[in-house]
Amino acid sequence: MEFLYFLLIGAVSGWLAGQLWKGSGFGLIGNIIAGILGGFVGGYLAGKLGIGGGGLLWQILIAACGAWLLLFIVSLIKK
Repeated sequence: MEFLYFLLIGAVSGWLAGQLWKGSGFGLIGNIIAGILGGFVGGYLAGKLGIGGGGLLWQILIAACGAWLLLFIVSLIKK
């Protein structure tokens, strides 16, 4: 069940990161995948910075920041 929650949080955070990126994301499916991967990145970075933990909203925010970071890096590589 935790894996399902992880996927749902990744999906919501990927959509949110796509909205914040002003339309230059990868479409709905691509942004959801970026959100799932961003959950890993954001969780790792939050743990290293000592700001991990928190509730559902905090997890979505951390995953969205990780997804936004991934979208930013990929856009730099695409140019």
